[in-house]
This record gives sequence, C-alpha cells and structure tokens, in this order.
Amino acid sequence: MSASLAPECNEVKEKYDNCFLKWYSEKFLRGTSTNDECKPMFDAYEKCLSKALSERGIDKMLNEVRQDNKENDAEHIKPSR
Repeated sequence: MSASLAPECNEVKEKYDNCFLKWYSEKFLRGTSTNDECKPMFDAYEKCLSKALSERGIDKMLNEVRQDNKENDAEHIKPSR
C-alpha cells in the first residue's frame, strides 16, 4: 500500500486499504456484497487527512482551485445525451 499524504494518517489509511481490498476481492467481485463495509474506516481516514490538510493550509488552496475550475468541472461531468 502507498503511504498517506499525511504521515500521521498512515495507520488509518492502511486499515482502510486492507479492509477495502479484502471486501472488494472477496465479496464485491463475487457478487456477494454491494454494501461497502469499509466506509467507517474511509470516513476516519478522510477526517484525519482533512485535519492534516487544514493544519498545513492546503485545504484553502484546494478550495481556491475547485472554485476556479467549477465551470470546467461542470462541463466535463454533465450527462451525455
């Protein structure tokens, strides 16, 4: 597995990655589950990562980029006809 962008989140990311790979290969691909059982672990990782990005001021840069590219995003994700 790859490391997290924030080293302090490596442990929760590793737990999520392991859970997801096991669920995906053993249940989802075999059609026995469509419910992502690892969502609570993903949520914990996302929370850790968001906190780390915020502490470094990176969240503000991300928000600025997202705002600057709203029109491009809307163009590329609009439903095809």
